[in-house]
Amino acid sequence: MNEEDLLKRSAEEREKIFKRYELGRAEGAEIDPWEDPDFQIYHVTDRYGFMHDKPLPSKLDPHEAKKQQIELERIKKWLKMLKSWDDNEKLKDKTHKHLKSSEKINEWEMVHKEKLHRRIYKGIPNSLRTQVWCKLLSIGKVKGENKGEYNKMLKLARKYSTDARQIDSDVNRQFREHISFRERYSTKQQSLFNVLTAYAMYNSEVGYCQGMSGLAGVLLMYMDEEDAFWALHVLLSDVKYAMHGLYKEGFPKLNRFLEHHDRILTKFMPRLKKHLDKHGVDAILYSLKWYFVCFVERVKLYKDFMYDEDTVIQTLERSMDELKKAKLDLPPPATKEELPSRQFGIFIEPTFEQIVGHRMESFTNKEKETNEIVMLRREAARESIEIDNRESQVSASDSVGNAGTDVDSISLSSSRYTVDSETSICESTSSSIIECTRL
Repeated sequence: MNEEDLLKRSAEEREKIFKRYELGRAEGAEIDPWEDPDFQIYHVTDRYGFMHDKPLPSKLDPHEAKKQQIELERIKKWLKMLKSWDDNEKLKDKTHKHLKSSEKINEWEMVHKEKLHRRIYKGIPNSLRTQVWCKLLSIGKVKGENKGEYNKMLKLARKYSTDARQIDSDVNRQFREHISFRERYSTKQQSLFNVLTAYAMYNSEVGYCQGMSGLAGVLLMYMDEEDAFWALHVLLSDVKYAMHGLYKEGFPKLNRFLEHHDRILTKFMPRLKKHLDKHGVDAILYSLKWYFVCFVERVKLYKDFMYDEDTVIQTLERSMDELKKAKLDLPPPATKEELPSRQFGIFIEPTFEQIVGHRMESFTNKEKETNEIVMLRREAARESIEIDNRESQVSASDSVGNAGTDVDSISLSSSRYTVDSETSICESTSSSIIECTRL
C-alpha cells in the first residue's frame, strides 16, 4: 500500500471507532458477543457498583455493620464541614471589600486544614465523594476558566487522534466488573473513551499512557464526563498532585519514587532488599501500578488479609511517623523535568508515522535515558551483592583458618555467576519500560 492508501485506511479505522462509541448501545450497534457478557445472572452488585461472583449476604456481618455505622457518623461530620467550607468560599469573594472577611478565612483554614487532612486519611464517605473531590480539585473554577475547551478537544480527537486504537482496547477491559462499565459501549464506556482521547489532544506532552484509563475510570464513577476530564487535568498539572511526571515519556517522577522506595527498603527491611536484589527483582516489576493508578485494582485488604480499613489507616499513620523520624517520609524534591513544559490545548499535527501506527526504528533519547537509569539502579544492587559476597567469603576463610585460599577470586566468581544469571531479567525489564513509554 502506498502512503495515500495507508492514510485513508487509518482515517477510516478511526472514524469507525468513533462512530461505535457515538452510537453506543442504540439499535444497529455492532457488538461481538464475547465483548458483552451478561453478568446479571451470575453477580450481585455491592454499594460501590462492583459485581461479585457470589451473591452478597442478605444480612450484614458484624464487620460490615460496624463499618457502615462508623461511616454514618462520619457523614454527619463531613456535612457540617462542607457547609462551613461553602461559607468560607463565599467569604473569599468579599475579601477585597472587608478586612474582617480575610481574617475569618485565615482562621477557618488554620482550624480546618489539619482536620480535613485527618478525615481524608480516614476515608471520604462514598455518598459525599463527588462533592468533596470536586471541591478539593476546584473543578468548578477550572471549568469556568476553560469554557468550550473540552468540546474543542473532542472534535480534534475525532479528526486527528493517534491514540484511539489503544484507548479503545483499554476501555474494553477497564473495570468490566463494575456495573457502569460492564456493558460494551455503555454510557460510562463512551465517557471514558471521550475523556481519554480528548485529554491526549489537550496534553500533547503526555498524550496517552495506559495507567490513565484506571485513574479516569475511578473519576467517572463519581463525576460526569467533563468534570472527570478537568479532574484528570488537575491531578496531572497541579503542583500539589503533579502526576504529569508519572506518565510523560521517560517517567521522571516514577523513577524518583522508585529510588525513594529502594531507600526505605534498605533502611527498614535490608534483608528483604538484599533478597530482591539477589534475584533481580527490581521495584519496577511489582510497584508500577501502585504509582500509576494510586493502588486501584491491587489488594483487597479485608478480603485477602482480614484487615479492616481503620486498622490499615492506623498502621499507615504509625508507619508515616517512623518514616518522619528517619527523614524518609518524603522523596527528594521534584525536578523541572517532571512538570509540564508545553502549553495545554495547543494542537500539534501528528506525523505520517503516528497516523498510520508505524513504530520508530530507534529509541528516543528519553527512552535511552530511562533504560540507563534502570540499568544503573541494577548495577548498584549488583555491586552491593558483590561486596556482601566478598565479606562473607573473608569471614568464612578467617573462621576455618584457610590462609591459602584466594578469597577474592572465589567471591568474584560467585558474583559473576549471579550477574550473568540475571542478565536476561534485566534486559527484559528495561525493554518493558521502554515499550511502556511508547503507549
